[in-house]
Amino acid sequence: MKRVLSLVLVPFLLFYSLPVGAVEKEERKWQDETIYFLMVDRFNNGDTSNDLDVNIKDPKAYQGGDFQGIIDKLDYIKDMGFTTIWMTPIFDNQDLGYHGYWITDFYSTDEHFGSIDDFKRLVDEAHKRDIKIILDFVVNHVGPDHQWVNDPEKKDWFHEKQPMNFNDEESLQNAWLYDLPDLNTENPEVREYLIDAAKWWIEETDVDGYRLDTVRHVPQEFWDEFNEEVKSVKDDFYIIGEIFDRDPQNIAKYNGIGIDGFVNFPQAEEMRNVFQKPDQSMERLFNFFKYNESFYEDPYLMGSFIDNHDMTRFTRLLVQNKVFPGTRWKLALTYMYTTPGIPIVYYGSEIAIDGGEDPDNRRLMDFRADKELIEYISEIGSLRQELPALTRGTVTPLFVEGGMGIFKREYKDQTVVVAMNNTSKSQEVVLDASVLEDDKELKGYLTADLVRSSNGKYTIIIDREEAEIYELKDKSGLNYAFIAALSAVYILFVGFIYIAWKRGRKKTKQ
Repeated sequence: MKRVLSLVLVPFLLFYSLPVGAVEKEERKWQDETIYFLMVDRFNNGDTSNDLDVNIKDPKAYQGGDFQGIIDKLDYIKDMGFTTIWMTPIFDNQDLGYHGYWITDFYSTDEHFGSIDDFKRLVDEAHKRDIKIILDFVVNHVGPDHQWVNDPEKKDWFHEKQPMNFNDEESLQNAWLYDLPDLNTENPEVREYLIDAAKWWIEETDVDGYRLDTVRHVPQEFWDEFNEEVKSVKDDFYIIGEIFDRDPQNIAKYNGIGIDGFVNFPQAEEMRNVFQKPDQSMERLFNFFKYNESFYEDPYLMGSFIDNHDMTRFTRLLVQNKVFPGTRWKLALTYMYTTPGIPIVYYGSEIAIDGGEDPDNRRLMDFRADKELIEYISEIGSLRQELPALTRGTVTPLFVEGGMGIFKREYKDQTVVVAMNNTSKSQEVVLDASVLEDDKELKGYLTADLVRSSNGKYTIIIDREEAEIYELKDKSGLNYAFIAALSAVYILFVGFIYIAWKRGRKKTKQ
């Protein structure tokens, strides 16, 4: 047995003593994350014991999704390359508050979702898989039937009811949005209550971030204090804010108040326009690289998304344009995954789920659907983790003409080139040494394309409605050093076998 073990170990050790060219992985940052956004009630029913008032035929009723259902699908989410889960509010809600935004108790979980111990277990199980958890946190309002609303002692906890005027700053911050009781965050007692609750959930459950709902409807002075206090509880706590506005200048007004990034509505609107059908120009979309750098404190921490729970599903736009959803989704996702910002994928997008206005855009998830798009998301998610230039690199447009566009991302000694053909015909683009280092090759990861430089030029050919992610590398060929080392290992192994055989025969004769 000792002889056999030595025969196996020697070549094994020789082989693994060869130099390894792997690059040391850098410390994980929030800009390296990829977020899966789900609505708890509409994702997966893992515990039927909490199916209270469930009616899957009523789109405005509870559908049965819960914490256990998310736990059961953590590996499904991780396998697609997602590193963070953002979920809609989990706090106790009034009747029919399946979405989580009609809060009645900031210190309890909704009984339809499970207990706080169930939620803690969800966070623990996610962390075991290196998945972070972001909670939706609401400070602007409470549910219409909250006990505070009719409590005389809490009268000054709310602003007076008034109609909303979106063109008036005071109305934006004080009016009752969708007739929901508007909390008076200027009141010190209200501020203290909300901040203490936000800190308590971090201390109690170890969540990793908050998505702040309706940021523009709350005074900036409150957010200054809130974000400072919340971030004091846990290092590297991420805060992303929601400002539903198509003008980046209006979002940029909230820079400098402790919010790390914002969900990027202006960019989402442009992506939805460009990718809903072929032959749409990408020129304005490519300008968003500059817009984001100009307007936001850190464009790498902005949240990039294509659709969410408040918008018509992107798939509905594709159906209306009579195009194949899978193809259009792949192009849109490729752009989102390869440009600065944290990708946020709304649950069901991985199966191109359809849906119109709320609540049709919040359909129950179907896990029996086709897996082709899921596999594509897994592939680009893996590339985003393996190629640091995609999460940390600079952005340089190389070519953009109508629906054909190419840009490069550079980080340290890595260069990644992304080519996107958003047209109905194959496209050929020639890049020269002025934009890409000469005498190299572009190794494609999605379609296995390989483009070698020739006379100082790279000729990239992309089929209609397809994309490719290339890495600029040294020209490939036979690796003679590796072949020689491998041959040496093989010869030594054969030699050991021969010596053992000779000794065995000699011993047998004796």
